Amino acid sequence: MQISEIWRFPIKSIGGESLDTAEVGEVGIAGDRGWGIVDTSTGKVLTGRREPRLLMATCRIRDGHPVTTTADGSELHTSADYSDWLGMAVELAAAGDAGGTYENPMDPFGEKDWMSWTGPAGAWHDSGRSRVSLLSTATLGAWDHRRFRANVILRGEGEDQLIEQSVQLGSCVLDITKPIERCVMVTRAQPGLDRDVDVLKTIISERENRLAIGALVATSGTISVGDELTEAGEHGPAPASPQWTSPSPFHPSPPTA
Repeated sequence: MQISEIWRFPIKSIGGESLDTAEVGEVGIAGDRGWGIVDTSTGKVLTGRREPRLLMATCRIRDGHPVTTTADGSELHTSADYSDWLGMAVELAAAGDAGGTYENPMDPFGEKDWMSWTGPAGAWHDSGRSRVSLLSTATLGAWDHRRFRANVILRGEGEDQLIEQSVQLGSCVLDITKPIERCVMVTRAQPGLDRDVDVLKTIISERENRLAIGALVATSGTISVGDELTEAGEHGPAPASPQWTSPSPFHPSPPTA
């Protein structure tokens, strides 16, 4: 398999930017999920699960800061800008030493029975067992990659067989830790994409609700479009995250957004 696309999502759940080359460190691609939109009334980090409007904008990093462009072409820079856009008090918060608190509906179709958990520090990732996500073009098929927020799109097939393996991409070594479980976010509308609950129903019925793979960074380095993925050996199963307990048969570990 070979890297065909690299994606960075500076603000959690807001659309990201395509890169030709990316630096990858301990918490993933530099700047990926580096910021989140925090609901100041609850202290929770908003995602496309709770606030679908986030998915209707895109974000890029300019001079070290996230700049979001909304559907009408407006640019958002400050917490006040995001509060005005969403019509509620929110804070643009940089990831730090404490993980964020996220929400997910345990009934993904009725969107009820919401539960919450705390993610890892360093970047606004849902799970401490996945800092880089990878998805092949064969698995993606006709679906739009934006529904799944993968960092690396691989030309080819066979990523599911890499779980509990270490792989080399560019000058990085990644430990593939888990398949990524999916949530209601993959059904959400985005620019040019309608709401589609059949996406999640298909993943549940045909793939046991798993699509894409998650990795931890064993060796930092650089990845570029065109880099070949090579296997580097077995590393064994990653330890389970102590921060997540789910009663749902569809979400045995945190989803990715």
